[in-house]
Amino acid sequence: MAKALIGYVGGPTPSQVREVAQLRRRVADLEAEVLRLKAENDGLRAVVADRGDVVTARDILEPLAH
Repeated sequence: MAKALIGYVGGPTPSQVREVAQLRRRVADLEAEVLRLKAENDGLRAVVADRGDVVTARDILEPLAH
């Protein structure tokens, strides 16, 4: 019976297919942004670890200027 209902309802509409594709692209973009932010954070942690006693706000904010 479930197979009959699924067959009757049909597959996704073209607009649903487009929406899913857009959402997948957005997820991929967000995942890339998370990786970029993690790498930047790791760099900032390295600065703090290497020069923890003399780190200034400018040292931390410098990557944001570029």
